[in-house]
Amino acid sequence: MKSVAALALTLAATACFGQAAAPGTDFRLDPTHSFVHFEVVHFGASTLRGRFGPLEGSLEFDRAARRGRVQVVIDTAKVSTGLPVLDARLREPDFLSVEAHPQAFFVAERFDIDAQGKVTSVRGEFTLRGSSQPLELKATRFRCYTSPLIRREVCGGDFEATLVRSSFGITHSLPFVADTVKLLVQVEAIAQ
Repeated sequence: MKSVAALALTLAATACFGQAAAPGTDFRLDPTHSFVHFEVVHFGASTLRGRFGPLEGSLEFDRAARRGRVQVVIDTAKVSTGLPVLDARLREPDFLSVEAHPQAFFVAERFDIDAQGKVTSVRGEFTLRGSSQPLELKATRFRCYTSPLIRREVCGGDFEATLVRSSFGITHSLPFVADTVKLLVQVEAIAQ
């Protein structure tokens, strides 16, 4: 469930990076600034939060043609809630099933771009536990700049999405733990 959130957020951010780049520019996610955070309501009383990352991924983007391709890989074993006992439980077969499915994936080729040339959303397919579902990441922030440290173009943003965990076969603890998971993706990517 958490892997899905991380992957979705990472892909959305990567797509935004590509939008600001010159035609044909390749980007790589910056692992120090690329994570997927997730939120799920616990017993209707509080929100359980965690994250996946750092994320790995790449983006190919042709700004002139207004198209591109994003690929993000999420290491499902890197789930972190701040509670080691809960993290271990989430790695088990009835949740993330990290031994059978050590990675989750987000692949997108649909970028929605506004009149100012900013990516507003990225649509693609998210794969978790061997099951694939469509996923749309909506941008809440996006910006490109020349990094004073590495002197290359860096693009980054924040993206949001929701997914239904039962559609990926994660049904344990329903209905006490919500079926809907909110994903918050923070990403930055560096032009190669």
